[in-house]
Amino acid sequence: MRRFIECLIPNSNCNLRCSYCYVIQEGRHKQDPGHYYYSPEIIGKALSKKRLGGVSLISMTAQGETLLSKELPNITREILKQGHFVNITTNGTQSNKIDILLKQTQDFHNHLHFSFSFHYIELKKKNLLDTFFSNIKKVRAKGCSILLQINLVDEYIPYWDEIKKLSLENVGALPQVALTRDESNQTYKPMTKLSFEEYKRIGQEMNSPLFEFTCKNFLIKRKEFCYAGYWSATLDMASGILSGCYGNGFNFNIFKNINNKIPFQPIGKNCTCKYCINSSHFLSQGCIPSLLPLPSYGQLRNREKANWYTLEMKNFLYSQFEDVNPKISFFEQIKFIIISLFGFISLFYKKVLYHLHFRNFFYKYFTIHK
Repeated sequence: MRRFIECLIPNSNCNLRCSYCYVIQEGRHKQDPGHYYYSPEIIGKALSKKRLGGVSLISMTAQGETLLSKELPNITREILKQGHFVNITTNGTQSNKIDILLKQTQDFHNHLHFSFSFHYIELKKKNLLDTFFSNIKKVRAKGCSILLQINLVDEYIPYWDEIKKLSLENVGALPQVALTRDESNQTYKPMTKLSFEEYKRIGQEMNSPLFEFTCKNFLIKRKEFCYAGYWSATLDMASGILSGCYGNGFNFNIFKNINNKIPFQPIGKNCTCKYCINSSHFLSQGCIPSLLPLPSYGQLRNREKANWYTLEMKNFLYSQFEDVNPKISFFEQIKFIIISLFGFISLFYKKVLYHLHFRNFFYKYFTIHK
């Protein structure tokens, strides 16, 4: 795996209303289909193997339901044509959209991975459980790889045994479990009224490597040299703005001129996040080599006995960055740390000027009009 690009699709519309949804917690949910400023062809070429340095994992999700984006099938096809592997996160209810996507990507199914989010209560309330599992079976039958993942929240605990039974019957294994964050008060904590130990005990009933890994790395501030921004990045699929990691580090429009070299630059030791929010994405792929050995992205998600992954997908997602990527020398690390530090100072300076400008504007306005 040369690089991992986590992409945000411009759609905040969703047909489900899960209480634990981060978008709903933060009041960002809108009936908005989103808008792309570039064509699927431009997006695909902007993410070419030559530009990214080799075969990469492109993971696509949205603030709402990913498959409600009508441009997604064409975008997915164009990225797969470049030779990459693609993950799509979905609530699994959009049967027609899945049919269209499978048809558009029919020559690339061995490179296509679906992360199915098991929103049990909403699916049951809307009578969509059969639809959900039918769609999982459909993509597996077409030769795609899958993940079944469920958020651990208190409202699911009374149904835990039923969820286990349904999962075993329909996908041959228990779901992987996601630690669910409560962000309602601008803080990070598990979304539960239980103690953290009791919360973990319930999650461990699913024997989920993903849950174990996330709990182990939850709220631990990373101070080691991080290659995020160099081996991985986050991408706004609407605007084409690529950043080191959730807005940290460089910001560069990779769609505007697809012939320009992408200035990948590691975060280094300048991460501003309180902890590695998606450690199961970044740490597991080896963004911090000094923490290795760690289980890979694929090992955290696959259920080998149930054959969730094709052999090609397994070989790819069980690899880590350092398998193919050269490390940066100590002196280069120092160089990038200094560059990043000047970048943060420049950004801070611009923000100060911005706020001073508007403070002076409003002061003058209200002085004149009082």
